[in-house]
Amino acid sequence: MPATRLMPTDEAAELIELTREICRKDLAPEVDGAERDHTFPEKAFRTLGRAGLLSLPYPEEFGGADQPYEVYLQVVEEIASVWMSVAVGVSVHSLTAYPLVTFGSRAQQEAHLPGMLSGDQLGAYCLSEPLAGSDIASMTTRATRSDDGTTYSLKGTKAWISHAGHADYYTTFARTADTGGRGLSTFLVPADATGLSFAAPERKMGLHCDPVAQVMFDGVTVDADRLIGEEGQGMRMALSALDAGRLGIAAAATGLAQAALDAAAAYAKERRQFGRAIAEFQGLAFLIADMEAAVTSARATYLHAARLKDAGRAFSKEAAVAKLVATDAAMKVTTDAVQVLGGAGYTQDFPLERYMREAKVTQIFEGTNQIQRLVISRQVLAG
Repeated sequence: MPATRLMPTDEAAELIELTREICRKDLAPEVDGAERDHTFPEKAFRTLGRAGLLSLPYPEEFGGADQPYEVYLQVVEEIASVWMSVAVGVSVHSLTAYPLVTFGSRAQQEAHLPGMLSGDQLGAYCLSEPLAGSDIASMTTRATRSDDGTTYSLKGTKAWISHAGHADYYTTFARTADTGGRGLSTFLVPADATGLSFAAPERKMGLHCDPVAQVMFDGVTVDADRLIGEEGQGMRMALSALDAGRLGIAAAATGLAQAALDAAAAYAKERRQFGRAIAEFQGLAFLIADMEAAVTSARATYLHAARLKDAGRAFSKEAAVAKLVATDAAMKVTTDAVQVLGGAGYTQDFPLERYMREAKVTQIFEGTNQIQRLVISRQVLAG
């Protein structure tokens, strides 16, 4: 059963109910076959886009919905409880718009945001590289400005990029000066740019409908007006965007854990051994209780961080806490859910084995959970 939410407004409650309806009618019938066949869920993204669910936290004047971040995250959680690959894609797409919304000029926002926020376009976020994952300052992809200053030429390789080959635009970070993190800049690269190419998708253990691949920039030319903000602001954009992105992953992980808990509880009430439902055995009932506590705790941490963000307060540490707590909870809850089902949980006849595989990567992307511990400890010890 969907978890009960406390909605700040009637409009927010309606958005959550709309999301649940779309998940029931449009996403749930497709997810098993699509994940089995590794099909890109373009139809799902278009459906969510037409419903206005891809642009909730962004300005209404550009096609967004001006919703609090806590509402947007609850929408992500609802989607993840049905289709994790799509929820991750929604979080990634939101991340791609963040630099332009936050740092872009008015002219850039008017030119590009309506398409990005309407659901007609899907974005990719090109930050990580083969040798520069969490170490953003080691980035080697370079953007060289032309002599007349009207264009930039991008050269380098990005790695682990969701929507690679399917996106309509690529929010791309590249080096414009050899000054470490201070030399990074951000560009909005159209998908049809000459010199842009893609490697074969990575053969992942889960999230099969979220194609992840290397993106190659071989002298890709972009107009200078596609530089977001100013040269050298890229590191600031990337780090502030990651705080928001980590909350998206925390919400998605919570939704995945909720789905695993719901499936395990339903099975435990139906499966009978020794003349009674296995849910009546205290050992298993306590396991279910621990799973519920983990899911509830995960939800509380991401909502707390979101409310700080909505209030305009610092939330970087809390975002790291939410990402750490929610993704560790997802891994534990999905593993325990497989255990509740026993041998059945280890088969593909039930979705629990898929949930478990999908949960693992949440502890890795948007900064590994070891990086989250580093972020948290530094901020605590600096206080």
